[in-house]
Amino acid sequence: MKQEITFARQVKEEIASKTDYSLERLNALLSAYIRINGVISFSNKKTNVSLKSENAKIIKFIYSSLKDNYPNYEISLDYKKSNSRSKKPNYLIYIKDADNLLDDLSVSYFEGKISKEIVYNDETISGYLAGAFLASGSINSPETSNYHMEISTVNENYAKWLSKLFSKYHKIEMSPKISKRRDKYIIYFKKSDQISNFLIIIGATSCCMEFEDARAYRDYSNNANRLMNLDIANMSKTTEIAQRQIKEIKYIDDVLGIHNFHNPKKELLCYFRLDNDSLSMSELADKLSEELGQRITKSNVNHLFRDIHDLYIKLKGRNL
Repeated sequence: MKQEITFARQVKEEIASKTDYSLERLNALLSAYIRINGVISFSNKKTNVSLKSENAKIIKFIYSSLKDNYPNYEISLDYKKSNSRSKKPNYLIYIKDADNLLDDLSVSYFEGKISKEIVYNDETISGYLAGAFLASGSINSPETSNYHMEISTVNENYAKWLSKLFSKYHKIEMSPKISKRRDKYIIYFKKSDQISNFLIIIGATSCCMEFEDARAYRDYSNNANRLMNLDIANMSKTTEIAQRQIKEIKYIDDVLGIHNFHNPKKELLCYFRLDNDSLSMSELADKLSEELGQRITKSNVNHLFRDIHDLYIKLKGRNL
């Protein structure tokens, strides 16, 4: 059975499918990806870096970008079968003697801060955040009602620097939150408009359109449901009040007889209410206006019902 593609994977594969990145943006993307996803090892006093992913499109994009921009380095691509239940293969990029490459991309595994040498304008901020999301990002499907986007990292100081990077983007205001989950620090958004802004920043415009379409549909559906619930509540309230009014009118009719009212509006209102328990105050006002040939307002109807209620209370008190 074909596995359903998650929305997070759609976003990542849209980023990885781009071919028009400027060199400065691409270097910032690679810097973030290697900083978050990279695992370093040492051999003969030289630093080696390995990058792992289960997504073939992402790993191919990273591999091609590294090979094209750093042809003088020994960079290999391999894969092996996973031992996990998912049975997805693990793709592995291995960079030998990577010290100079790490310097060129301003990647440091021992400092939490993000270098201004690699991130210095909106273009490079966009690239860096895209690389961070490729490395460890997650986003809920727009079909769910729980909006959530996050990037995780194991270094607290680095998480703080990454969070600050959002606020340095000039075109769109962003303010993520940070929380700790087990051994990781999570930079996250829960507001739909900020998630939409993030998708624009990292260049996932098609996914942003899908996200906005789903959000607009849900908002429309939620509004429709709220209006329907409001109508139901109003109808229930109208019926409840009408039943009380009918009870009071019947009691008055048994004791005095509503035909003995000296007020034709009040007498006619009682008959209208006895005949129909679903009419609202406005609808009763309209019927009275039509029948009497004069304008009767909703306020007039409310006043008449207050008089009827007061008379009912008076009669009940007398007959106790």
